[in-house]
This record gives sequence, C-alpha cells and structure tokens, in this order.
Amino acid sequence: MVDFGESDRILHLLLPDTGRLTAIAKGARRSKKRFSGTLDLFNHVRVQLDRRNPNRMARLDQARLITCFPGLRRHPARYGMGCCLLELLDRLAPESGVRADTHRLFEFAVRALGALAEKTPDARLRTILELRALDALGLRPELRRCVRCGGPPEHDGVLDFHVSEGGPVCGACGGHLEGLLRLQLGTARALEQGLRFDLGRLERLVLPPRALSEARQVLGRFQRFHLGVELRSEAFLDQVMPGPAL
Repeated sequence: MVDFGESDRILHLLLPDTGRLTAIAKGARRSKKRFSGTLDLFNHVRVQLDRRNPNRMARLDQARLITCFPGLRRHPARYGMGCCLLELLDRLAPESGVRADTHRLFEFAVRALGALAEKTPDARLRTILELRALDALGLRPELRRCVRCGGPPEHDGVLDFHVSEGGPVCGACGGHLEGLLRLQLGTARALEQGLRFDLGRLERLVLPPRALSEARQVLGRFQRFHLGVELRSEAFLDQVMPGPAL
C-alpha cells in the first residue's frame, strides 16, 4: 500500500480469479468512512473493482472486511512471518494467471495467515510455510528425482542439491557441478511430508535440529535465487525469531 497524490492510495491485491492486481483507491486518505478499517496489511476483504478500461489502473470502488486476522498483530514473530509471506506472494504472484492456479494461491494465503494468527511460528513452521508458499506459486523445489535425468538421486542416504537446477542431481549428472548442497534423505522426506500435512497439524511434523538446519540452508538459497533479492521483511523476522544459522 502506497500513498499517492493528496488523498489516494495504491494497493496490491491478491485476487482468487486473476492473481496479483494493482488498484487505486480514490480518496482513501481523505475520507474516514469510505474504506474505514479495510485497507490494511493482512486484511481479507470483499472488493468491488472497476476494470473496464484496460489501459488504466483498476479502481477500487468498495471494500468490505471479512477478517483482519487479529492474532497476527499480537506477537512480533507472527507479524514478521506474515509480512514475509505477503512480500513473497507480492513479488512472485502472477498477474492474470490461470484461474485454477490463482485460486489455489489465494486459498493458501488465507489458510496460512489463519494458521499464523493462531500459532506463534518457530523455525520449523517458518520453513514449511515458505516451502508451501513456493509450492502454491508453482516454484517449489524438486525433492524426489534427479532434475536432469529423472533417476534416483540418493546415494548413501544423501542428496546433492543444486540451487539453480531446482533440485537434487544424481552422481552421474552432478559429478562436475559446483555449489552442491548436502541434504539428508530424511530431511527431504520430512519436507515432502510438510507439503502434504494440513496446516493445523504441522506441529506433528518431525524435523530434528540437524534436518532443520539443512532445510533452512537449502530453502533459503533456493528462495533467494528465484527472487533475485532478499526479502526486506526477513531481517526483522530473523531478529524476533532466531533460527538455525544458514
């Protein structure tokens, strides 16, 4: 959300039917009644938009609050994790995407914010939510097969993960590659479980300290590679929720 002109605001919205959309709310800063309590970070709202002119920014005509996830504002780690997720979605969510994909992304965002409003995140929950955000965006890393030949990548219970390739490589395909990250097979399987578990059951996921440290390293490098930059909200989250060193 950015102030624009004397009284307007420019908003970044995530819509279930089209994905990310930039819209302008005319007079939002001048009127206390028109959008009262609706145009704020994390808010889930029902909107009425004017998109008739494709050559102009969409105009937000009405917004009705559905929920504001108040629990996100009651703890620094919840707030920081929520900001990280929204920043990730804002940077990578498609504009005018396929409806089935954008609907799945929107549903993930609502469920993830709802889960964070109820639970204070630790490094394990942070890791799984970031992985599931990448999955909802269609960018999650491969964890089962060699990304080059499709064969089994595991050798002696270890995977060699290549960030730019997006997953593990077998010994034959990765023999001359540099920058490989070691990932225990058990860590990869735990991450796969985290993709399948209901968000309300993630506390049942077993991710020991060593596996968590490996997962944080791989996922952090993978995320930064595909973003091209570090998330601005990560520095704050690292302060309020220290985790395994990357």
